[in-house]
Order: sequence, then C-alpha cells, then structure tokens
Amino acid sequence: MSTEFQLRGRVVVPGVVSAQALVSTEPISGWGGVDPRTGTIVETRHPLRGQSFAGKVLVFPGAKGSSGWSAQFHTARVMGMAPAAWLFNLMCTKVALGTVVSHAPAMTDFDQDPLQLIQTGDWVHVDAVNGVVTVTRP
Repeated sequence: MSTEFQLRGRVVVPGVVSAQALVSTEPISGWGGVDPRTGTIVETRHPLRGQSFAGKVLVFPGAKGSSGWSAQFHTARVMGMAPAAWLFNLMCTKVALGTVVSHAPAMTDFDQDPLQLIQTGDWVHVDAVNGVVTVTRP
C-alpha cells in the first residue's frame, strides 16, 4: 500500500512534471561538484557522489560554491542531463539562475520541509503552476 502526501510552496519556475526523487541533505556545488555531461554529482565529499540527478526531481537545501553554478546546470540541460524539477529550501542568486536556465519546474518556501518528508526513490508530481507537490511513496 502506498502513502501519498502534499506540500505547498512558492513557484520559482512554472511547469508540471512527475519523476523519481533524488534527495540531498547537503547543498550542491555546481562548479566542480557536478559533471554536466552525465548529470552526476562528482564532489569528492558529497554524500551523493556518483549518483545522477538527470531526469529526477532534485530535492536539496540549496546551492554552494561559485557563480559558475548556473553554467553547469545550463550545460546539463543542453546535454539532456538536467534535473526534471527542483525543490529546494534556500533561495540565492546561484540556485535562482540555475533553475531558470535549466527550464525545469522549480519551487521553494514550502509549508513543510521537503528534506524531512521526501525520500530518494519517492515518486514526485511537481505542479509548479499551482504551487503543489504530491509525493507518493510505494
């Protein structure tokens, strides 16, 4: 029997998509932290090192590192390796621009902490038009 719940948040980039979640409890470094050609996290000490965010709903606290963050995720989009959607807690210029250039639905400012509720492998429906995220756990 599956479990379903919803979160509400603020839309950053509008759109609707459903995909599997990849959850990072640590911020992600774009420049030097990801391989945009494969959509893989390559940051040496990152807990998700070696895992791909390509085509997944990336759930993470926020960005860290240089202003090259958005360029890495723009390249990932061009290569077909960007996240399907973004759910994050801390807005900053890096993540704002990164989500915009990826052309994927993005949301922040949730009524509940997505890092506490969503698990890697959950099926996530992001309605970044109406500001609703529906999570289904098998």
